[in-house]
Amino acid sequence: MGLERAARVLSRVGVLVVAAPVAALAEGAPSIEARPMLGAMQTHNVAGLAVVLGLILFATILSLVYLRERVGWTRKERALQDELAQLRGAHDRAEMLLHSEHQVLIAWAGRGEPSIVGDAGFAQDFRNQDARGIQGASRHLLTFGTWLTPQDAQLLEAAVATLRERGTGFRTNLRSLAGRFIEAQGQAVGGRALLRLRETTDERRELIELRHTLDEAKSRLAALAGLLDAIPQPVWHRSQDGALTFVNAAYAAAVEAPSRETALHHGLELLDRSAREQIARQVRRSGLAPQPLRLSAVVAGARRTLDVSESTLEAGRVGIAVDVSELESVRADLQRQMDANVRTLDQLPTAVAIFDARQRLIFHNAAYQRLWDLDPAFLEGRPLDGEILDRLRAARKLPEQADFRSWKADVLAAYRAVEPTDTPWYLPDGRTLRVVADPNPQGGLTYLYHDVSESMKLASRYDALMKEQAETLEALKEPVAVFGADGRLTVANRAFAATWRLDPATLAGKPHVDAVIAACRALTPDQSPWAGIRQSITGLSETRSGHGCRLDINDGTVLDCSSQPLPLGATLLTFIDVTASANVERALTEKNDALERASQLRDTFVHHVSYELRSPLTNIIGFTQLLGDETVGALNERQREYSEHIMRSSAALLVIINDILDLASIDAGSLELQRETIDVRSTVEAAARGIEDRLAESDIGLDLDVPEDIGSVFADGKRVRQILFNLLSNAVGFSAPGQQVRVEARREGTALRLTVIDRGRGIAPEVIDRVFDRFESNTLGTKHRGVGLGLSIVRSFVELHGGRVEIHSAPGAGTRVTCLFPVETPPGKGSLAEAAE
Repeated sequence: MGLERAARVLSRVGVLVVAAPVAALAEGAPSIEARPMLGAMQTHNVAGLAVVLGLILFATILSLVYLRERVGWTRKERALQDELAQLRGAHDRAEMLLHSEHQVLIAWAGRGEPSIVGDAGFAQDFRNQDARGIQGASRHLLTFGTWLTPQDAQLLEAAVATLRERGTGFRTNLRSLAGRFIEAQGQAVGGRALLRLRETTDERRELIELRHTLDEAKSRLAALAGLLDAIPQPVWHRSQDGALTFVNAAYAAAVEAPSRETALHHGLELLDRSAREQIARQVRRSGLAPQPLRLSAVVAGARRTLDVSESTLEAGRVGIAVDVSELESVRADLQRQMDANVRTLDQLPTAVAIFDARQRLIFHNAAYQRLWDLDPAFLEGRPLDGEILDRLRAARKLPEQADFRSWKADVLAAYRAVEPTDTPWYLPDGRTLRVVADPNPQGGLTYLYHDVSESMKLASRYDALMKEQAETLEALKEPVAVFGADGRLTVANRAFAATWRLDPATLAGKPHVDAVIAACRALTPDQSPWAGIRQSITGLSETRSGHGCRLDINDGTVLDCSSQPLPLGATLLTFIDVTASANVERALTEKNDALERASQLRDTFVHHVSYELRSPLTNIIGFTQLLGDETVGALNERQREYSEHIMRSSAALLVIINDILDLASIDAGSLELQRETIDVRSTVEAAARGIEDRLAESDIGLDLDVPEDIGSVFADGKRVRQILFNLLSNAVGFSAPGQQVRVEARREGTALRLTVIDRGRGIAPEVIDRVFDRFESNTLGTKHRGVGLGLSIVRSFVELHGGRVEIHSAPGAGTRVTCLFPVETPPGKGSLAEAAE
C-alpha cells in the first residue's frame, strides 16, 4: 500500500513539472513569425523533460521496492541465524551424546557409500588391534566378519540387507571376536537406513551373560526332561514337604493322567500312603534307599509289583519305580521252556547227553537211551562218563580199539578242551556216528550223537550223480559253465574251454569269475555285456533272475549268452552259436534302417520343397488377383478366363502345399491346437460357404442338419472347418450331378458327432482300409483328382482333438464319414451348459 501511494504522489509531481514550462511559454507569447520555431523547440523540450521525469519516477519506485525487500530479507536472515544457532546447539548436544558412549552410527542413502559418524576405530577395538586411520577403520567396520563371530556377522549382514531393501528395523545383541558384547539397532529414518553399533554397559553385559546362562540352563533342563520322558519307568521329584514337583510322562501314564501337568496339579500319587511312609522312614534312617523296596501298586489300572528307589537331594527327593511284575512270570516261563526243551530233545532223533563238571550224567534224551540200549535205572543213577564207556565197551557197542585206555583218555580229554570236538565213530554193527563233544560254560560236556550212515550213502550217490552230470556236460557241443555261490567256477565242459581258448588246467583250479571274464574279454571287441554277466553271477539281489546278452567274438562268431540261477546260489552260464541268424538279422536291420532313412529323406524333401513352393505361389496368386481386379488395365474375355483358371489352379496347389506342411508339422510334433469355444452351427456353415462354388459348378445340393441348440465346443475352430471342408470336397468330388450331400451334427453324451454323407459311387471293401493313408488317391472312375492327403489330414486333426474317425461305405450306396470329438470343458468353465453359454 505504501508503494502505491508513493507512486501516485510522484505521478502528480511529474504532471505539475511538465505543466509549468508550458504555462510560461504561453505567457510570453512570441510574434507570429517566431511561432513555428518556438513550437518545435517547445516540443523537443517537453519530450526530454518527460523522459527525465520518467527515469526519476522509475528510480524512486525501484528504491522504495528495494528498501521494502531489504527489510524483509533482514528479518529472514535474523530468523535463519537464530535457527542456525539452535541447530548448532543441537548438533553439539548430539555430538556430546554420541561420544559419551563407545558407539558408531552408519547411514545409507540409496545405493551410495554409507556415512559413518562416531568412533572410527570401533571395529579395531573389538579386534584387539590398533586403529589404522579413519579410511581403513571404516572399511574394517563394514566388513562385519573381521571383528564379529561368524554366526553374528552373518546375522547382522542379513538384517542390514533387509533394512536397506525393505526398511525393516531390528535390535539384537552380538558378540565380537574379542568376546565383548555389542548392541546393534537398525531403523529407517527420513528415507535413510541407519545402523547404530554400541558397546553394552557392564550391567547390560552381565544381564546378557546371565540370560545366556539361563537359556543354557533351560535347554539343559528341557533336555533332561526329555530324557526322563523317554524313560519307560515312572520318575518323580518331591519337595522338602513331600509334595510332587516333577513327574515324567511314564508317571503320568501310570496314574492315568492326561498329562504330567494334570498329575502335578491334582497331586496324583502312584503309591498309597503306607508305601510312601515306608519309603520316607527308610530314607530318614539311611539318608537314601540303598536297596529298592518291592511294593505293590496300581499302574495304569492294573496291579503291578514295583522296585521303588528314592534318594535325598538339597531340594527334596527323587525317586524311580521299576516294574518287576514280569520276573515271576519270566521264571515260570523259563521253567516251562526248560520242560518244553526236554520234551523237544526227547523227540529229536539225535542222541543228547549232558555231563556236569564232575563228569556225571545229568540229562539224556530218549534217543540216547535207544542208541545205546542202556538200562534206564542205570542212567537215572547219574553214572560217570567213564563208567558208561566201560559198559558200552563190554557190550561191544563202541569202535574196536587196540589200546582202549588211551582212546578213552582221549575221549575224556574233551572236558578240558576249549573248542568243541567232532569225531567219527565207526560202530561194529556197521553204523557211523558223528560225535560232537561241546564243553559247557559252567563246566561239563554235552555230547551229540548223529547217525550219519544214511548221509554217507547219500554222499556216495551224490558223487556218482555229479560224475554222470559232468560227463553229460562234456558231451555237449555248446559251451556250459557253472559258478558257485562264492563266484568260483565249479563245472566247465570242453566246449567252454575251446570256445574261449582257456587252459583246462586253469579251469580245474576253480578260478573266480573275475579271472574267467578277464580271460574271455580278450576275444570280444565289446566289453559292456560282461558287466551284466558278472552281476548275474555275483549279485546280491533278493530276487535272482535270469540274464541274457549277445557277444561278438573277434573271429566273427556270434554267441547268445544266458545265465540262469540255480539252487544254493549257483549260476548256470550257457552259450549258443547264433552266427547265421545274427547275420540275417543284421542284414534285415541294415535294410530297415536304409528304408527309414529314405522315408525320412522323402519327408524332409517334401517339407522343404513345400515351404519353397509357397513363396513363388503366393506371388502368382497376388499378381493374378491384380490382373483379375483389372487394376493394371482392362482384360478381354479370354484373358479374364485365363486369369480365373490360374487363380483356381494356384488355390488348389496352395491347399495341397498347406496340407503337406500340416502333415509335416504333425509328424514333427510341432503342431499345436488353438482351442477356443466355437459355435458348432456357425462352424459348419462357414465350412459349407467355402465349398459353395464347387457345389454350384457340380450341380450338387447341400443339406445341413444342425440343430439350433447344438451349442458350442472347446476346440480349434480353424482345424474343425478344415476337417469339414476336406470331407465336403471329397463328397462333392465323388457325387454325380443332381445328387445331394448331407452334413449332420449331433451331441451324444460327452461327444460331438459330425457326419458327412454322400450318395456317390461308394468305396470298394479292398480300398476302404487305405483311404486314410497318405498319397492314397482312388478316383473310382470319377473326375475327382487329388494327391490323397485330404482324408489323412482329417484323421490327423481329429486324433489331435482326442477323437476318432469312422467310415462306412459300399459300392453304389454312397459313403458316410463320421468324426467324433470329445466335448471338453474350457478353462474356467464348470459344466457343458456354461461352455455352451
